[in-house]
Amino acid sequence: MQPTMATVHKPRLTYIDWMRGVACLFMFQTHCYDSWLSPQARRGHFFYWSQLGGTIPAISFLFLAGISFALVTERMREKGATSPQIARQTILRGAEIFGYGLLFRLQEFLLGWGWAPKTDLLRVDVLNIIGLSMMLMGVVCYFTAGSGSIISQRRNNLAAGVLVALSVALLSPLIWTVWRPRFLPWPLESYINGVHIYNEPQPWLFPLFPWAGFAFAGLAAGFALRSAWAREHETDTLFSAGLAGALLILFANAVEAGPQFYPVHDFWHTSPSFFLIRVGILLITLALGYGWCRFGARARGFSPLVLLGQNSLLVYWIHIEFVYGKFSFLPKHGSTIGMATFGLAVIFFSMLLLSWLRARMRGSFASMWQRLRPAPAALD
Repeated sequence: MQPTMATVHKPRLTYIDWMRGVACLFMFQTHCYDSWLSPQARRGHFFYWSQLGGTIPAISFLFLAGISFALVTERMREKGATSPQIARQTILRGAEIFGYGLLFRLQEFLLGWGWAPKTDLLRVDVLNIIGLSMMLMGVVCYFTAGSGSIISQRRNNLAAGVLVALSVALLSPLIWTVWRPRFLPWPLESYINGVHIYNEPQPWLFPLFPWAGFAFAGLAAGFALRSAWAREHETDTLFSAGLAGALLILFANAVEAGPQFYPVHDFWHTSPSFFLIRVGILLITLALGYGWCRFGARARGFSPLVLLGQNSLLVYWIHIEFVYGKFSFLPKHGSTIGMATFGLAVIFFSMLLLSWLRARMRGSFASMWQRLRPAPAALD
């Protein structure tokens, strides 16, 4: 998905698009194998590892939304925008993405008319939480930026991103168990801990705790990337981010091996250690993406992952119907690993073609607009 403001594309940071494209690839394989594999094919290590890769897409989209948010905020400040103006635009953009999430749920309900429960309309999905996280980032950045220089505002926002990300990670185990806001109706509580219509939080949903923490981690990373030193030493900065990610993983593993302080410990869903491990993976992937786009084959030509990343919201929206929806072209829960892998290849190349066509159309419209615009001399 591509929940960023249009201004972030000028200029684009190719390694961010590449990383978003990698997330799309993991998303395709996770969804395809989950939807199509038969009960027999789900036994064994193959399905386990395919679904473990499913932990990558959502955290990547949230993390990159935070980075893009920071980049847009910085560019607006450099152009003289005030804190209220920045907050207004970023919050409205987050509300737009949130609206897309509600529209997507409505589409899924209508396409599943007759068997989809009405409660699915209020399910907390990834687009909902990306939009809500962006609105929250707009509010936090407004109150923490202050009225000082751009440098001091950047430092304040960076610190706020780290603080909020850690707070979300540390509170998640409690919010899911002993501190559950049971007094709220389930549609509201679900945005806090993903309880939905069930008696306990569901790990397949995307509540603020812990998912918003990845957006704020990306926010901090984005402001770090916009510092003067980082812009002058881009390669050193990105490779240092990868090293920091590796150290973060080692630190989180050491913490996990020690005594646990929470009443209920759930490593795979709410553990702060697993949160830090995933942030470490994101930082390493960011560094790898930069290295590939700066020095690898991507630096010499076309990249399908970059193209997918530039159209991530579109391919997310479309592929769902051909994998999980009524238009699925393979039998659900009835395919072998070979059949599902073939279907995955079809989905990948179809979404790549769709992205290419959209890019061509966008280029054609831009050229048409340039031809229709009057020449500068005609404006005198």
